[in-house]
Amino acid sequence: MAGNTFAVVHGYSAQKRAQIRAAADAMGIDEAYLSRLVDEFYSRVRTDARLGPIFVGEIGDDWGAHLARMKAFWASVALNAGVYSGKPVPVHQKLDRVERSDFARWLGLFRATLDDTAPTPEAANYLMVRAERIARSLEIAMFERTSDGIPSLA
Repeated sequence: MAGNTFAVVHGYSAQKRAQIRAAADAMGIDEAYLSRLVDEFYSRVRTDARLGPIFVGEIGDDWGAHLARMKAFWASVALNAGVYSGKPVPVHQKLDRVERSDFARWLGLFRATLDDTAPTPEAANYLMVRAERIARSLEIAMFERTSDGIPSLA
């Protein structure tokens, strides 16, 4: 029976992944678009007066590796591709130059990039909702947790 359970769960996962990919494809979201989005977005980040120095301070000249990681991340987020295996929360929690207001700035740049590049309005909205969730999750992890890791109720 355990083997059948695995097959059913695995089959459901594969079916769900296919549904997500089909829905994204219908909006014009594919790996090629996500690659373009990531390249354009981080080009804007690098030139941003506030965010640029933070990213350059952390990434240095290794933008190729960072962009590859972000492309895998967004493929996993948008297409359920399962190709990203990083842990963004601990990485971001170590950043001491980030201020809470930087998340709004990051989201503003992301929105502007989507407005300029998204293949459809639905694609822009789909990706923006996910970006907002990601930003909120990181913001909570960085600014709303107590020393024991529990979210603050304040």
